[in-house]
Amino acid sequence: MRAIVFTEKNEVSIKNLPNPHPADDEVVVEVHASGICGTDIEVLHGNYGSSAFPVVPGHEYAGVIIETGANVNGIKVGDRVVVDPNFECGQCRSCQKGWTHLCKGLKAYGVTHHGGFAERSLVKSPAVHPIGDMPFEIAALAEPMACVLNGLDAARAVIAQNALIFGAGPIGLLLAIGMRVQNVEDIYVVDLNQGRLDFAKSMGFNPILANSYELEVLRHGMDLVVDATGVPTVAANLTNYIADGGVGSFFGVSPSDATIEIRPFELFRRQLSLVGSHSLNHNIPEALDIIRSFGHNIRRLTTHKMSLEQVAEVLKGNAPKDSMKIQWGIGL
Repeated sequence: MRAIVFTEKNEVSIKNLPNPHPADDEVVVEVHASGICGTDIEVLHGNYGSSAFPVVPGHEYAGVIIETGANVNGIKVGDRVVVDPNFECGQCRSCQKGWTHLCKGLKAYGVTHHGGFAERSLVKSPAVHPIGDMPFEIAALAEPMACVLNGLDAARAVIAQNALIFGAGPIGLLLAIGMRVQNVEDIYVVDLNQGRLDFAKSMGFNPILANSYELEVLRHGMDLVVDATGVPTVAANLTNYIADGGVGSFFGVSPSDATIEIRPFELFRRQLSLVGSHSLNHNIPEALDIIRSFGHNIRRLTTHKMSLEQVAEVLKGNAPKDSMKIQWGIGL
C-alpha cells in the first residue's frame, strides 16, 4: 500500500508499505478521507508526541472496514466508520478519573502509531465508530469536532450568550459551529485574512477584522473568548475581551516555551476563568451528532482534496493560499 511516512524528524516520504493484517482485536480500514491537522506538522518537527519515527501521520480519518480479527464483534467488513485516534494506558490517575486524553502514556494513530495517510490503516476495534451514510469527507471532521467539544465543555460554552473566537481557520470555524449547535446566540470570528472572514460570514458567523474599531467595541463584553491561533500575543490579550464572570479558552497550540503575562488581581476582581483544552476524550459519537445537527454545509470547510504527493508537500510547509481543511482519500 502507498503511504506518507515521516521517516525521521523533518523528513517526509511517499513509500510502499506492506498491507496490514489484523490481530484478533483489530480491524483494517480502507481510508476514504483523511484530513491534515496542524498537529501533523508538529509531529513532523518533533514537537508533539514521542517522536516515534518512522510513522504514518494522519489522525482525522474515515473509511470502510475491509478485514476484521477473529475476536471482533459488533462491526463487520463493509461497515463505514470513523476512527478515534487516541488510546490510553487505563491505569494512571487521569485515566482513572475518566480524563483519558490526559493519560501520562497517551498514544494515538498518526502520532505514535501509523495513521490515516495510507491506503489502509490497522486499528483496535473499539477505535472505530459507525457513520451510516454520512459522506466520508464530513465524517473525517469528527475528530477535530470532538476536540472542539472537549474545549467547549471546559469553557462552559452552554451558558454563554455570546462568544469571540480569534482565528477564522478550520478550527476557529469548527469552534463556531459547535457553539452554534449549543445555542450560543452571537458568535464573532476575528482574523487578519479578509478572505477567511468572508468565508466565516458565508457560514453565518459575524466577521471582525483584527485591530479594527469593531473589535475594540467588544472589550469586556464577551462571555467566552477563545484563542484558536496559538499566537502568544493573541493569547495574552484574551482578558481584554472577556466580560465579568466570563471564560477565556486557550485552544490554539502555542510554542511550548512561550509565556504570557496575567494579572491575578484582574482574575480575582472580575472573577474570570482561564482554561486549557487538549485533544478529545472518546467523544466521537457526540461529535457526529453535532455535525449532523449543523448539516451538510459543514462540508464547505474542506476546500482542497489532494493526492498523497500533494499532501506530502503541504506537510512540508507548502499549503495553498487561503486553504481551509485539506483532505486525501481513496475516491476523493
